[in-house]
Amino acid sequence: MPWTRRQLAALQAMGIPVWQRRAQGESPTDTAVQDAVVEDPHAEPAAPVSRAASEAVPVPEQVDDVATLDWEALEARVQSCRRCALAEGRNRVVFGDGNRSADWMFIGEGPGAEEDRQGLPFVGRAGKLLDRMIEACGMQRGDVYIANVVKCRPPGNRDPKPEEVAACAPYLRRQIELVSPRVIVVLGRVAAHALLDTDSPLGRLRGAPHLYDDTGIPMIVTYHPAYLLRNPADKRKAWEDLKLAMRLAGATP
Repeated sequence: MPWTRRQLAALQAMGIPVWQRRAQGESPTDTAVQDAVVEDPHAEPAAPVSRAASEAVPVPEQVDDVATLDWEALEARVQSCRRCALAEGRNRVVFGDGNRSADWMFIGEGPGAEEDRQGLPFVGRAGKLLDRMIEACGMQRGDVYIANVVKCRPPGNRDPKPEEVAACAPYLRRQIELVSPRVIVVLGRVAAHALLDTDSPLGRLRGAPHLYDDTGIPMIVTYHPAYLLRNPADKRKAWEDLKLAMRLAGATP
């Protein structure tokens, strides 16, 4: 299937080489796509860890009924959640965003500084790259659903702690159940470890589909967009992961 102009533009922005064949009767030509993503020397540094946030005592909450909640009730529950210490230092809860009946679901680690300000996932520099990755698959951001393993920003952008991941796990599982996607794309090591309950290196988790718990929903593990901004050479590997996700979703390019 030929690439659309939007897909080619997204691949160009990602720095992914694309080979296109000319019309029948003409010789094929390789078209190299150059990298357009560069580091921002003025990027905001990570904030220091708040003592109050790091020492806050979790507040127990009833979660037995989470599996019965609809979208509105689930979002209200998450917005008021204080099940772990992350609630003490957040500005805004980052519940999730996108098409709640999507075929594709993207799951990252947790909110960063900009996400914490806006209350939306992947809206910073990494979010712009994720948008291009989605467009390279022939979709728009509004066509997919985007969520994170934890819904509040870890102080200083550190990795979420196991107890913080566990506190949010019922919410994420309910989001996955409600969306019921055809494929889940897991972004980065932290999210992969949380969803697959493993500590295997990300390199070993890529390249083959996994199943999310007992749902039968296939998951593809790839690099987090923030990692790809620091390591653009690995964007070709990420594109291979996305092509595998497309095959699983029945949208082979």
